[in-house]
Amino acid sequence: MVRFKHVEDIARLMRSVEQVRNIGTLAHVDHGKTTTTDSLLMAAGMLSPKVAGRALALD
Repeated sequence: MVRFKHVEDIARLMRSVEQVRNIGTLAHVDHGKTTTTDSLLMAAGMLSPKVAGRALALD
């Protein structure tokens, strides 16, 4: 279930340094980096489970 329906909600959270998390992903080409990060976004409620792994949100 998506917890955030409006971009303004996410932007408000990002203004608080305590809420920001930076994650680096390093792997060989075609080894699932985008699929993994889409899944992390889905688990955080920022991406619908229906499109996680296929949304390519970070490409």
